[in-house]
This record gives sequence, C-alpha cells and structure tokens, in this order.
Amino acid sequence: MTPLKSYIELLRRSPAVRIISVAVLVSIIIVLTAIIGRTANRKPVIERISPPIGSPGDIMVIHGENFGDSRGTSYAEIAGSRITSTGYLSWSDSSIKLVIPSNVQDGLVVVVTPSGKSNSGFFANEISIPVAVRSDPQITTPAVFALEPQEAVTGGIIRITGANFGGSRGVSQVFFTANREEASGEQGVIPASVFDWDYEMWSDTEIHVRVPDGSASGPVYVQTERGQSQGRRLTVLNSAGSKKYTGKLTYVVQVSADVVNNALNQDASITLYIPRPALSSFQPYAELNDCSPEPLIADDPYTIIQQRPLSRAVNNKQRFTQTFVVSTYAIESAVNGRRIRAPLDTKRTLVSTYTASDKCVPSGDESIKALAQSVTGRETNPYEQARLLYAYMTENFKITEKTRTGNVSPLDLLRRKTGDAYDFAVIYTALCRQCGIPALPISGILVESDSSARAHWWTELYFEGFGWFPVDVALGSGLKYTSFKYIEDARDFYFGNLEGQHIAFSRGWHEIRPSVKNSKTVYRPRAYALQSIWEEASDSASSYSSLWNTPSIQGIY
Repeated sequence: MTPLKSYIELLRRSPAVRIISVAVLVSIIIVLTAIIGRTANRKPVIERISPPIGSPGDIMVIHGENFGDSRGTSYAEIAGSRITSTGYLSWSDSSIKLVIPSNVQDGLVVVVTPSGKSNSGFFANEISIPVAVRSDPQITTPAVFALEPQEAVTGGIIRITGANFGGSRGVSQVFFTANREEASGEQGVIPASVFDWDYEMWSDTEIHVRVPDGSASGPVYVQTERGQSQGRRLTVLNSAGSKKYTGKLTYVVQVSADVVNNALNQDASITLYIPRPALSSFQPYAELNDCSPEPLIADDPYTIIQQRPLSRAVNNKQRFTQTFVVSTYAIESAVNGRRIRAPLDTKRTLVSTYTASDKCVPSGDESIKALAQSVTGRETNPYEQARLLYAYMTENFKITEKTRTGNVSPLDLLRRKTGDAYDFAVIYTALCRQCGIPALPISGILVESDSSARAHWWTELYFEGFGWFPVDVALGSGLKYTSFKYIEDARDFYFGNLEGQHIAFSRGWHEIRPSVKNSKTVYRPRAYALQSIWEEASDSASSYSSLWNTPSIQGIY
C-alpha cells in the first residue's frame, strides 16, 4: 500500500487524526494569509524627495520606507523615465540616492519593488522654471562612481565617471596621492598637470586624465569650486622604474629689480614680467608671500606682472620686490632601462611639443642632427640614448664657471668644445629631442652650501611609463659647487638625481606677447628664467635703465 493510501485509511478509521489534520491545515492557511498581508503592507512608501527642484547631474535623495536593503530588480522612475543601473549611488530600505539624468522632465517620482509601486512625489526641472532657484551645495558636490582602469603607469590615461564635475574644467582639478616622503596635507597630494597636458577630456559626468609625474598608489579625487569628491583608489605601476622624493627643503626667495628714469618729464609707463617659481613634482609648493608695489596681475601662472609710470624725476629709482616661499625635494631615480620604450603616442601634445625645435632649443640644426646620430648610432632605447649623450658631453666638453654674456648661441659649444651651464643644458636638451626623447631645459637658481644663489640651467627628460628624469650635465661635467650633503661622484649622481638645492623658475621656453602695440621690449639672455620678454616700455619712453638682481635666499627651513 502506498503512503498516501495508508494516510487516507488512517483518517477514515481515526477521528483524532482527522481533527489534528484539520487543525494543521487551518494553521497553514492562517500563516500564508499573514505573509501575503504583510507583503502587501510592505509596498514602498515615499515620504519626501530632496531636492524637489533640480537640474540634470544633481543628486536626488528619495526618503521613505520599504525600498528593500538592496536594489535587486527594483527601480525608481522620474516622469515615467526609469533610472538605469549606473545612475544609483546607494540604495537602502529608507533612502535611495541617484543622479538626475540628462533627459529629465517635470513629473512624478515613484519607486517600484517586487512588493508593488509606491505613492508618488513630484519633481520639477530647474531649467523649466522661470525663477532663480538656489542650488544646495550638498547635492552639487562632485561624485565619483568609478575609476577605470584601477591600475596605470605614470602618463597612462584613466577614465573617471561620476556627476557634478562641471561642463568644462575651469579651475577644477583631479588630485592624486603624491610620492613624497613624509608629505601631508596639500603636499601629500599632486594635481594632474596642466603644464604636461594631463587633462585629455572633461565633462560633467566623465573625465579622461593622465596619471601625473610624481604620483603614488592611493586615493584619487575630483576638486571643484563646489567641493571635493570621495576618493577612489588607483594603483600606480612602476615596471619602468621608480623615483623617491626625499629631504624636503623650504626656501624664502626674494626677487628684485630696480628701474631708474633717465629723462626729464617723460610721460611713459613700464611693465615688468617677473618670473615666479614653477610648480612640478619635485617643487610642489611656490607661493607669493609679499610683493611691493602692488602688482597689476598676481595670479598669472608664469609671472608677476608689474606696471608703473616712469617717474618724472630724473635718476629717481623704483624698486620692485617679490618674496616667494618655495618647497623642493631631492630626487632619487631608479630606472629599469630595458623597459623604457619610445613614446607610443607621438601625437600626444607633450611628446610633439618637447621633441620639436623652438626659440630656445635648436634641435633641428644640422650640427645637432649629425652629433646625435654619431653618438647614439643604432641604439633605439631612449634611456640608453640619453645615457650615451650624457657620457659624450661630460667627456668631450669643458664647462666654464663664468656665464657667457650677450645673446650668443649655445651652438658655439659644438665648435668651441667649451661653454657655460646654459650651453650644456640647451645642447643636451636639443640632442635628446633630436633622438625623439621629450626634453625640457630648466632655468632657475642653484643654492650653494653657504645659502648664496646663482643662475643655473639643467634638463628634464620624459620617459614613457616613468615620468620626468632630471639630468644636470653642467654639474656632472665638473662645475664647481658644494651641496649641503657630500656627493661622491657628481658625474654618476646628476644623471637622474637632484639634491634639493635646484629651484626652478621656468620649465621650457615661455613666449610672452607684447601687451601694447609699438612698445619697446627687453629680452634677458641666459637669465634665471627662459622667457621672451622681461620688460616692456610704452612707445613714449625715451630713456630709462634697469637692473635685475639674481634671486636671493632669505631663509632656509
């Protein structure tokens, strides 16, 4: 007999079994009814929407209950348009945070879960309302949803998706974790470099940016005028080698110039373009601390612009002073030369610009071409090419202590076999560019062990996947200099390393256009900055004289 037939026979013969079976059946029905009723009572409920008025890209928060602890198959709708999966920032039983989509219209807001559809709230698109609506900064701060890829080399492009980045970059920035010893606060992070053209694309919901030189593994975040996003971790790969930034030094640097009127009653003005220290991975901080007189423009990224009338009194001297606080780090490079490759993207702006000839670097000159080919031969590895060129210059050219005067050509070095630090830096930069290695001449000052300073020039090379690589051919060739710390082999040390006593005022050539038609401009050759105009006098100026002093060190910390 089957179990079912046995049970039926038992029910027929035993009244007690029949009573128990009926009781169990009734209990099951009651429980199922309660479950169904409870489920029906857990339909989602919207209590309020924040904000009720907003714009595409803003963050909306739906407050209520019974949304479920996770989204699953549930969703929210605005004006009949379902929010896609990438639009949700968070989902909990009592709140849903989402990004208002670009095609949003005025209409009802509802939440739909497996338990049913909620009551509705109302949302209005700010653009369609003919009155000014004040934005809530809490819902317009930048938000980062994803960062891809999560591993990249220096110079590699990452894609940041999110909301509220702004339709254009403006003054907004992407910050990375800085590769600096004991760095914290604003010196513990490093922004993507405008100078290196790190920003490839910027929209309100998506940013394409290159990993800047000097980055380390750690959080990446977006900073706009409305606030700072949360950080997303990026791992910076170092297969091509690594750099250490150590031994932070902070300098108080004073820059000054004197202007003297040499003519009576001349109705004229003079404009001075005073170089400001350049920002970079090894020089992350440079702030104007004091300026006299009040400048015409103080926030230009390259210069402090002073403009004053020439005094009507003969021999009346005007002094212009600027004091900067500058922090620098020593650089220690360890390059895996075998992993250095020629730039893959030759159209990248950094590559095309810093491998071309310009007004400062004569890399297209035939004598440069011939020497570069002679020294490097069949070598195609950029690191090895740079090393061969460095060895050749330090062995075959003689460095002079005194800087040459006048607007003389650095190409003289190839013929004379002797030259100053400016000649060495410019020619080495030109030879590297001729080999297809992005290279920059750096101009600034060199701080001596007694805290005095002198104008100085060196080079930075850009290696794919590594970043900027410092080379000081003049010091490597025996230019007399005493650093704070003893350097045993200068020739070996200054190919890839700096000691923290180089203060840069310009990285590459800075072309300045005259601000006034028919003005009289002055160029200062072999100065502590590489720029086309230092002084600009109005057309009516008949006679004046100027004296630019080498920047002086007022303090070291």
